[in-house]
Amino acid sequence: MPDTIYLDNNATTQPLPEVVDAVAECLRTQYANPSSVHQFGQTVRHAVEQARRQVAELIGAESKEVIFTSGGTESINLAIRGGVAERPGKRRVVTTAVEHSAVLRVVEQLEEEGYEVVRVGVDVHGRLNADEWSDALTDDTAIASILHVNNETGVIFDVKPLAQVAADRGIPVHVDAVQSAGKLPIDVHDWPVAYVSMSAHKFHGPKGIGALYVRRRARLHAQIVGGSQERLLRGGTEHVPGIVGMGVAAMAAKREMSNCTERIGAMRDAFERGVLEVIPFARVHGAESPRIYNTSNIGFENLQADAILIVLSEAAICASAGAACSSGSLEPSHVLKAMGIEDRLAHGAIRFSFSRFNTPAEMERVVAALPNLLGRLTSLAGR
Repeated sequence: MPDTIYLDNNATTQPLPEVVDAVAECLRTQYANPSSVHQFGQTVRHAVEQARRQVAELIGAESKEVIFTSGGTESINLAIRGGVAERPGKRRVVTTAVEHSAVLRVVEQLEEEGYEVVRVGVDVHGRLNADEWSDALTDDTAIASILHVNNETGVIFDVKPLAQVAADRGIPVHVDAVQSAGKLPIDVHDWPVAYVSMSAHKFHGPKGIGALYVRRRARLHAQIVGGSQERLLRGGTEHVPGIVGMGVAAMAAKREMSNCTERIGAMRDAFERGVLEVIPFARVHGAESPRIYNTSNIGFENLQADAILIVLSEAAICASAGAACSSGSLEPSHVLKAMGIEDRLAHGAIRFSFSRFNTPAEMERVVAALPNLLGRLTSLAGR
């Protein structure tokens, strides 16, 4: 939509033009099954393996360590469920209280199946309690799962030392890097981890394709069976156009990462300063912690996120709430609740997330529009 200001890039990103071209060309000309032995099929197999190398290069992996999936959620399920299945004698799973629902729903299911699940807490700034993390990693732990970047607040966890504590005790670690892969430099061989999940549509690739890094010699039990694809870890004919598109997006992300970090980071910071200047009852959540450069979670005191999103949408501004609507009532985000954010701010939390397609002029337009848009709500609320 040409006049829309899209600030919901943690939900999904606009595919790059070269990604769209690569996917379309693949659909037109590379439609053979990559498992076929004829020359046409092997030409397509070559395209898949080229993309595998490109994705591996983005995160510092070897190409054989990359398994293609349908997206971040499947990668997470494969890592956690596949990991615990290889350790039937271990009945504890350790994660954090601020994970994405793709992790939390999996561990909730495991809890229903008799596993003990420990969710390590964070402080008011979103920083993980390292001592609590260490204490939770007992001999009975089958797997530990931790995010790299929080999808709501952008707070970054320092993965390496946290994972090292687990690795020193022989516990495999899964990292949810869905919000960081393609945005921050990652060298998986510098992390003592077994599995890392990522998703193409978070860094300007196509939807419906993701990948799981599986370190050499890391044990993993397949969750989708029926074919010999992806090292017998993920059966089914490969989504070749998506895989090719993910490879192109990975190359572009690696090439532009430093420029994006500087430009988008400056734009985000200016946006936050502007909002705080014109909206005195706003607060940035996680601002005192290391954050990824493209994410801003702002609480608007005594307002409701769903109402804010409606007036923003009417002004052609796309953002999202750090909350989920359930049974007609808006519940505060589990992330903000874990941080101890007061309800008067948590209920009005909005996530603005930026990409290379955004401009400083757009930020100025949003900041200029906010006093009037929120003023309509505050008058209704009797502020």
